[in-house]
Amino acid sequence: MSEETPIKPAPAAKPAKPPAVEELPFAEFASQHLLPSLAQAFQKQGIVADLQLQLDLESKPIRLAGTWDRGQRQFAVLFSADNINAQKAFTCADAGRSPSTVEPFLVDERKTTLDLLVFGIMQRLNAQKWLIRN
Repeated sequence: MSEETPIKPAPAAKPAKPPAVEELPFAEFASQHLLPSLAQAFQKQGIVADLQLQLDLESKPIRLAGTWDRGQRQFAVLFSADNINAQKAFTCADAGRSPSTVEPFLVDERKTTLDLLVFGIMQRLNAQKWLIRN
């Protein structure tokens, strides 16, 4: 008599992981994930009732802009290309003035994530004392 080794079924193939939101095309990432996440972060602060966020994919650099407080507070994140890991700059202005400086934004990060972008924007606005007062 010969002993037969039982045949083990092949392991089931794991379903493919959907791409991370950061791997989506920039326009889709920004409009469907970044803008809603940023709006939610402002909502958590509870002090920004008239927030308006805009994404201009046609401008060069690409511009994500926000205003609130009846237009008295405004900021923009500028992307040098339609890629979240592209060079970024930040600018802000108070009381309806034109932005006076454009500064590098998240330059030390090798890989940018959705959470890091939102955190960085909120942290930068907090540095202006626009969201949380001392």
